[in-house]
Amino acid sequence: MFRTHRAAGPPSFSRRRSVNKQILTSTGETRSRVTRSHALIAADGHVNTTLQGWSGAEPVILISPQMGARFCLYLITLLSGGTSAPPLPGVERFVYVLDGELDLEFSGSTHRLALGGYAYLPPDLPHRLTVDAGRTNTARFTVVERRYIAKDGHDAPSPLVSTTDDHPGEPFLGDGNLTVRKLLPDEPGFDMAMNTMTFVPGTPLPFVETHFMEHGLVMLSGGGVYRLDDDWYPVTAGDVIWMGPYCPQWFAATGRADASYLLYKETNRDPFLFERLS
Repeated sequence: MFRTHRAAGPPSFSRRRSVNKQILTSTGETRSRVTRSHALIAADGHVNTTLQGWSGAEPVILISPQMGARFCLYLITLLSGGTSAPPLPGVERFVYVLDGELDLEFSGSTHRLALGGYAYLPPDLPHRLTVDAGRTNTARFTVVERRYIAKDGHDAPSPLVSTTDDHPGEPFLGDGNLTVRKLLPDEPGFDMAMNTMTFVPGTPLPFVETHFMEHGLVMLSGGGVYRLDDDWYPVTAGDVIWMGPYCPQWFAATGRADASYLLYKETNRDPFLFERLS
């Protein structure tokens, strides 16, 4: 018997702190749920924290090893004049901009990332993320971090800066109503994949997936219903999902607008190597 979890969330990332949050809070309810195999973290329960060395930042740690994950996923709002700190030694970083403009500095160059812009930063690469103090805007972005797993005979990848629009969508398993954009090259040096998935309303994943790779997911737009284990969750833009290894998972888009999400997964490594991250 499956259980259905009722949702009443904000319609977009920029409006996630809305009247809906006030209603949920006033009655002691939340759409968030954390289990041993999966988690749905809705915006109504976000709590800002601190990250060592960051300044002018409002980070929310949404996925971390404390829940059983082998990676971290943050939502960060960087204020005007704010700046990042490097990840821990041996940790790779992926950055994806959700709103505003963000400057990325490394190897003597500065790259400006706007909505849909992203960067892969290999472990131990000196770099800095900033919002120019001369601008009044803030930048909101997702960060994925994980200890890099080296592969014999292959160097760690070089840094990569791009934008989602640079990658044409490809039909997923032949379905033209479901497109995937692969943001990182499928090369042996990479031990992670970052994709966006876009669903025409009414389109489901073709089957319930059950596999050893874990996922981190950020709903970018639209909404739908996500199956995780034997639970079914209405989801909307701004929601974050963790899917542990072998958690049955399936999604269908609902509503009148396309649904899209950013998806992290492990790739190109033997399963035994991930024991080092446990």
